[in-house]
Amino acid sequence: MQGTDDFIKDAVESIKVKIPGKAIIACSGGVDSMVSAALASKAIGDRLLAVYVDTGLMRKGETEEVRGMLKEMGISFKIVDAAEEFFASLKGVTDPEKKRKTIGAMFIRVFEREAEGFGAEYLVQGTIAPDWIESGDDVRHTIKSHHNVGGLPKEMGMTVVEPLWDLYKEEVREVARALGVRSSERQPFPGPALSVRCLDEVTPENIAVVREACFIVEDEIKKAAAGGRMDLPWQYFAVLLPTRSVGVHGDRRAYGRTIAVRAICSKDGMTATCAKIPMDVLEEISARITGTMKDQVNRVVYDITSKPPATIEWE
Repeated sequence: MQGTDDFIKDAVESIKVKIPGKAIIACSGGVDSMVSAALASKAIGDRLLAVYVDTGLMRKGETEEVRGMLKEMGISFKIVDAAEEFFASLKGVTDPEKKRKTIGAMFIRVFEREAEGFGAEYLVQGTIAPDWIESGDDVRHTIKSHHNVGGLPKEMGMTVVEPLWDLYKEEVREVARALGVRSSERQPFPGPALSVRCLDEVTPENIAVVREACFIVEDEIKKAAAGGRMDLPWQYFAVLLPTRSVGVHGDRRAYGRTIAVRAICSKDGMTATCAKIPMDVLEEISARITGTMKDQVNRVVYDITSKPPATIEWE
């Protein structure tokens, strides 16, 4: 990437040329979309509307956190509650690629409605290089379709503008720091959200389990890092597996769910190694998850696989 200041200047000028009218931006609260929002706001001002879609698949407290960030940035925004629509569209879906493409199509339908109401003809997205590289094309194999690339429908009523197309995650963070975007150090979170951390049908009940498990994993690892017990990983979360196993509650047999803990170290998301979490921290995570959700989860495992051969997310 060129110098950060030069990139910001060129990106703002490019957006001015590409968007002569009104635009909406898909804002998830992650560093990619928030940097794109900051750049687009500099370029077109009040002709931009940030749209955050509450899909029902978000992490604990996510919607209120994003609301606060958008208010701080002074960008006009709208929060759309589309949970019922997303769960209905995902009913019976377990295949990872179908999940991603279904969610991508649903996002576009919501954005099209909001664009029509705002009078916008352009959609700004925070797409970065790993998104389109992993989604594949005529010369690359598809590793997984990112919802904002491979998940886009062939026909849509807006022109897509992607100011971060050639950047990798650490480069986006550099731009975020220069712009004063609060989410500059926020850990990555997938666009399809908790749906790809639920290796089962995407139901409100399953998402509630993985949401609570993710919250516990994030909270315990942040506390351990703050206390000097470990370094803070690049990304860390929980995954709900589609398997059940026999366990014991008191003196009774239990047949509960399994949670996998994933924590990795990376710079660009293209390669990664497993984070070395101290055993006592893992034990605390396991005890808290099984204690908090004792009627649902009775087994916690830790994923020590690097990328490659695995990807960072399980789906």
